[in-house]
Order: sequence, then C-alpha cells, then structure tokens
Amino acid sequence: MNATPVTVVGIGAEGWDGLGGAAREAVTAAEVVLGAPRQLALLPATVAAERVTWPSPMLPALPALFTGLHDRRVCALASGDPMFFGLGATLARLLGPQRLRVLPVPSSAALACARLGWAAEEVETVSVVGRPLAAVRRQLAPGRRILVLSAGADSPAQLAALLVGDGYGPSEMTVLEQLGGPAERRLDGTARHWCHPPGDALNVVAVSCVADPGVRLLGEVPGLPDEAYESDGQLTKREVRAVTLAHLAPRPGQLLWDVGAGAGSIAIEWMRAHRSCRAVAVESHPERAAALTRNAEALGVPGLQVVTGRAPAALAGLPAPDTVFLGGGVTRDGVLDACWTALGPGGRLVANAVTLEAEGVLAAGQARLGGSLVRLAVQRASPLGGFTAWRPAMPVTIWSVEKQ
Repeated sequence: MNATPVTVVGIGAEGWDGLGGAAREAVTAAEVVLGAPRQLALLPATVAAERVTWPSPMLPALPALFTGLHDRRVCALASGDPMFFGLGATLARLLGPQRLRVLPVPSSAALACARLGWAAEEVETVSVVGRPLAAVRRQLAPGRRILVLSAGADSPAQLAALLVGDGYGPSEMTVLEQLGGPAERRLDGTARHWCHPPGDALNVVAVSCVADPGVRLLGEVPGLPDEAYESDGQLTKREVRAVTLAHLAPRPGQLLWDVGAGAGSIAIEWMRAHRSCRAVAVESHPERAAALTRNAEALGVPGLQVVTGRAPAALAGLPAPDTVFLGGGVTRDGVLDACWTALGPGGRLVANAVTLEAEGVLAAGQARLGGSLVRLAVQRASPLGGFTAWRPAMPVTIWSVEKQ
C-alpha cells in the first residue's frame, strides 16, 4: 500500500451537528466515506463522496478494501473516540499509525460517566462488541462500577442474566441509549428484576455491583481458592500456584504457554493479572480441555486459547511465547527443549515437578541452563480423631530460568 492518508472521524449519535470544523472538512473533502449504514445515514446530502458500507465480516476484508482505495482520499467513520475500543486501533495496526489522521469526539464511556456523575478513572470499561460477555466476570466485585459497551439491543438482558447467575442480582443497572443524540434515553433497574424489553442497539450499560449475601468473592492476586476451579484433581494447588505465578511474573501484553495445563489455573490467573495478558493452554486430555474452557469463562478470561493435544507436537505453529510454564509432561522427550527453543532472549521458563523423575529433569536443566531451584512444602490442618493435625501435601520443586 502507498502512503495515501486515511482520516478516521469519530461521530456520535448527534451526527453531523456534533462534528467540529476539522472533522466536517475531512468528510467533505473525501472521495470515499466508509462507515456503518447508521453512520453514513447521519451525513447530509451535501457530502458528495461515494458512501461505502463496511464489509461483513469486516476484519478479514479490510486489507483488500484499502488496497483497492490506495489512490483515493478516504474518510472512515467510527463511533465516538475511534481509539477507545474502536476502529482506529484496528486501522493503526493494519495501515500503520503514520498513515492515519484521527479526529475523535467524546466516547460513549465519557458521555456515560458525564450522565451518571461517575469519575472515569474509577470505572472499569468492558466491550462485548465481538467479544464474549463472560469477560465482564473478571470485573465483578462489590462496590465496583462497570461500563459495558453493548453488542446490541439484547446485551442488557443478557448481562442481567449473567449478573444474577454469578450472585450479583441486586446490582443496579442503567442502560443509556443513543448517547448525545436527540433520541437519547435512560432505563434503570436491577439485574434481578430487569424487565425492560430490548431497545435501541446503540447502548451502554452501567453497572453498580452489589453481591448477594454469601456469594463467593475472588481476590485480585494469584492463588484463587481451589474450589473456584472445576477439576479432576489435575490442579496446581492454591499455595503452589501463588508461588509459581510469582516466578512467572506476569507482565502486561505478554503471552504465556501453559503446557500440561490440567484445569488451567496457571493460564487463567496469568490472564487475570492484567487485561492485556494472553495465554495458550495446551492439554492432551479432551475432558480436561473442556473443563479448562469452562473455568476460563467462569473466571472472566474467555479469551484463553485452548489447544487439545500432546506436547511437543501440539506446540508447532503456536505464536512465540514470552514465558512458558511446564506443569505436566516435563519428562516427555523433546518437551523441555521445544519450550526452551521457542523462547526469545529475555523469555522465562518455569517448571514444576513432584516426582523424582521430573525432579531429575529439572536438576539437569538447571545444571545446563542455569536459573534457580526452589522446593515448596505445604501442610494443612485436618481432623485426626478428636484432635487436629498437620497433613503434608506432596512437596513441589520449582525451576525458574531466564533465557539470555
């Protein structure tokens, strides 16, 4: 593609009247205006540009679309602030930020906070446009305020059902439709008693989280209760998991391979550390992989990629990791070498072992590649007759190493 600039104009429900002078000039000067039918209908008849509706599905068709428009002045319409869960970020990745000129208007989240009197920096925003609704679960906590960017008219009722199912039925919900436009409307209620029929597809849902008495509350740090996971016993236990995650050291934007993932607890808590953390969970048993997927949805990280297969063969073709966790299969030929080879400089590998054979592999790896070995022993109090005694769990050896 050549460097013909593309102007991305944010447009709200108020349409042409809400655009500033620079945005109006960009639309008027364009030869082609791209947008959703709703957005294109907001332009006055005086705009002489060819109007092109976004293809569906959009993302796969964008490269060919912009290649065909390489020598024309193009203006792309986006909702509100194009760089906030919007089209602008997608086009910046596709075309390069140097080719874009972005002219935003206030985002729907900013308008919602203004209507509700909420401090924007104290609000969590979740988009379910093209994303699973289950991602909202990651933000649920008593007293938290959440803005949900809806996928359509049915999103409020679907969200209400999710909140009730997760023990947040008393939560207050406000649906704000057509924010900033002449048809703006507000609907209020609680999740448990949400009875409003589907309204306008252009809406934002504000949630003030209130939990039912006795609902299970999850913390923000690694080491969720073991009971939070569906498992057949192949689960890195809570205390070991917390120490393992400390060695893995999740960092924003990084990708983890969880090899021999079992119930998926390491990959799930890696992704819970930051919204931009990504993970691939590799599990050879189909039943465990299915339970792993359900765990990810229940704990608010439905974006976890699950690969059903046996390492090292199942690792072929996966995106290169920043960090690898080996929770199973460490004694299988080729697994450790394949994981180490996949890491780039600065990449981290953490492996756990409970058997003598697996410990031997870790000790040999540490002698060859360096790093540290830690042995962790946990004991839990449990009844013994009429008394209470300590029962030791199997000790776990943790090897952590960074690639130079």
